[in-house]
Amino acid sequence: MNGSPRVPGGFAPKAFVGEVVPFSVVSFREGHDIIGVQLRLTAPNGEESLHRMQALADGTDRWAVELAVDLQGTWTFAFEAFSDDFATWAHAAALKVAAGVDLPVMAALGAELLLRAAAEKDRPAAQRRLLKATAESLADGDGDVTLAVSTDASLAQIFHDRPLTTLRSAGKAQPLLVERVAAGVGAWYEFFPRSEGAKRLKDGSIKSGTFRTAAKRLPGVAAMGFDVIYLVPIHPIGTTNRKGRNNTLTAGPEDPGSPYAIGAAAGGHDAIHPDLGTPADFRAFVRAARAEGLEIALDLALQASPDHPWVAEHPEWFTTLPDGTIAYAENPPKKYQDIYPLNFDNDPEGIYQEMLRIVMHWVGQGVKIFRVDNPHTKPLQFWEWLIATVNATDPDVIFLAEAFTRPAVMQALAAVGFQQSYSYFTWRNTKSELEEFLSAVAHDTSDFMRPNLFVNTHDILTEYLQYGGRAAYKIRACIAATAAPVYGVYAGYELFENVARPGSEENIDNEKYEYKLRDWEGAEAAGDSLAPLLRRLNGIRREHPALRQLRNLSTHWSDDDAVLVYSKHLDAAFTGTGRPDTIIVVANVDPHSVRETTVHLDTTVWGVPLGESFEVEDLVTGAVWTWADHNYVRLDSFSEPVHILKVRDRA
Repeated sequence: MNGSPRVPGGFAPKAFVGEVVPFSVVSFREGHDIIGVQLRLTAPNGEESLHRMQALADGTDRWAVELAVDLQGTWTFAFEAFSDDFATWAHAAALKVAAGVDLPVMAALGAELLLRAAAEKDRPAAQRRLLKATAESLADGDGDVTLAVSTDASLAQIFHDRPLTTLRSAGKAQPLLVERVAAGVGAWYEFFPRSEGAKRLKDGSIKSGTFRTAAKRLPGVAAMGFDVIYLVPIHPIGTTNRKGRNNTLTAGPEDPGSPYAIGAAAGGHDAIHPDLGTPADFRAFVRAARAEGLEIALDLALQASPDHPWVAEHPEWFTTLPDGTIAYAENPPKKYQDIYPLNFDNDPEGIYQEMLRIVMHWVGQGVKIFRVDNPHTKPLQFWEWLIATVNATDPDVIFLAEAFTRPAVMQALAAVGFQQSYSYFTWRNTKSELEEFLSAVAHDTSDFMRPNLFVNTHDILTEYLQYGGRAAYKIRACIAATAAPVYGVYAGYELFENVARPGSEENIDNEKYEYKLRDWEGAEAAGDSLAPLLRRLNGIRREHPALRQLRNLSTHWSDDDAVLVYSKHLDAAFTGTGRPDTIIVVANVDPHSVRETTVHLDTTVWGVPLGESFEVEDLVTGAVWTWADHNYVRLDSFSEPVHILKVRDRA
């Protein structure tokens, strides 16, 4: 039996509470006898259930069933195959009766099977009587009776629910780690606390915002429908080699420095920058976020400024060059002269324990989500150990890997434990690129890797956003919010901040090196904000359970190489409403054009026969159309470049 879900390297596959997990296995036997396959599923509380699997396309020997997992913890699943004695007989009997051969033999064999089932003491009494009476009806070997019994749907259902078998084969029980909902579903919003509430003083300098002033921004973020507030590092910032505006090597006296240059006289990774407030202020900020329905995610950047206490206390944790200096961080052509990377080779035990202490310190302050900076520059075995150790104490803690790296490394980080991952979505912009990317994350790696589709970050302003104008911002937000259950935006996205520092892929006057003063309310009042669209997108996500799943994405077709088409469908059994939920997204990914084309849909994905009509409602504009499997669309990037369509219930 070769089954899934499974993860390369033997790690446990993952799901989140409420996720619909597709289980599949290849199973066959010699000869022509019919087999059945079932899944034995054991919940963390020990409750066991059996689920019949359905055969897929003829000749593939693959069987499948979809199930929603509803409890956090480690589940186990095992595949079991068996000879389906009644189905084998019924199939042979129908063929032989039609051919007029072996009629008495087939009747006798059928009667024997039915009496054997009727003799099972734990079958319901009424069912046992029915089986016995049916067996007696076969006594005279009449072909018509045999055919009627072999094709009786009610009998087939009885033996489907409780198979009659003389041969069984069971696979090995395998683990399935089911994590809390936020591990797989959420809308993230990133901001710099020091910018929220920052003020320009009369002398032209800027006074830093604090946790108290940043808390005033929380209701606005919550009103846009976000679930997670992600904070860049909040720790003291070093002064040695401090970076100035736009990553210059000389900082002015008012430049706050990069928050990633962690550590100063005021402390290191377990301390709070004095400008932001006190530990009590931070805890109050966490409580204020919780009151708004928001959860805090904290940046975990395992590196140090030259002024970090670690440099003096543990110089062995860094790399010393032949000239006696400590090597600073590089990602050619980028250089980070204000940061020393850790060297895990010299004192792994000491570093491991210190990093665990740091994480658990912030867990104690109310943080349950960590966005991990550059995890691919640290050992995989460290992350496997750290995440497992933290989750053994608190399984609610979530780690997001900011790993823009090679596919094998990115996937390995997910396999060893990271609950979420940044991905290549940021740089997948054309129709063909997006089709390939979205299909891969929904189906190829979804057993262990959950992509968080950030549209931008404080480090990344893609050429698509730089030159695509406001249409590009709309398009990317619509795709990110609907294609995966986890996505994120960096503050300023709603203000269309699209000017890059020359020669780079990041914003000019980058917030990483200075304060950013923004007028959120004024921009929205002037109609100069994407906040209304973000608010609507997050509302759509909450209203439609199909968008809170990753594995249910299907790509469709269009005649235009710039019009992307995909759907997200969830069967009625999993929606919680008793009705199916289907969303179709049609996006013009060329932000400079108006496109007219025909889209071609495989409507059987949501149970509509090809050629039959159905109604769709645009959830952004409210327009309603009658569609079928082939439909004309016109998408104007300068007004509405994306259709987000709800398939209306046909009942």
